[in-house]
Amino acid sequence: MPVPAAAEIILPEKTYAGFLFDMDGTILNSIASAERVWGRWAETQGLDVEKFLPFMHGKRGIDTITSLNLPGVDPKIEAEKILRGEIEDLEGVVPIPGAVEFLSALPPERWAIVTSSPIELAKVRLAAAGIPLPRFMVTAEDVTVGKPNPQGYILGSERLGVSPHEVLVFEDVLAGIQAGENAGADVMVITTTHSHPIETGHSKIPGYLDVMPHIDEDGRLSVRLKG
Repeated sequence: MPVPAAAEIILPEKTYAGFLFDMDGTILNSIASAERVWGRWAETQGLDVEKFLPFMHGKRGIDTITSLNLPGVDPKIEAEKILRGEIEDLEGVVPIPGAVEFLSALPPERWAIVTSSPIELAKVRLAAAGIPLPRFMVTAEDVTVGKPNPQGYILGSERLGVSPHEVLVFEDVLAGIQAGENAGADVMVITTTHSHPIETGHSKIPGYLDVMPHIDEDGRLSVRLKG
């Protein structure tokens, strides 16, 4: 696992009606698996693997492939091939430190996962990381346009029964951060898997080991330092 690019903790002072979590890189680390599968695919397409891999994180596979405009390539067929590869390769899929405990401390009706992964892949990666399925989840099949479009986070807010302006989005990559911003939500940037820092004015934490959720008497959520 990469060494965190920044260990600084900056917490929001607000309280929220709900929390929305991206999956890969935010509550679990699947970088090794994803880059093995996507790297092999990129090689077969004659792409510069080193330049390509940072580009594919945080987006739906079909959106990534479509944006490349590769001649003679059917994005739907290729995305399905990559999905099969990712489902079969779960080696090294682990929870972000402290994530399981953090999520377990939240009321199940007050948080959801909003991921660019298809539902089948999301389920096997969560299981591999030891993270129970949440009550609410938005996956690639639920949206017509992926991140950085805000559709997923707007839908996640709706499933919690709250406004996007009342949620805190937990994200790790630029496309997801922009999706949260575009939805009108506040964003918490998780930096533990960053090999290069993202310049951001948002709140940020390296992981969940030093923080815990707090639930006010009125049920609103916040993030606080432990101790």
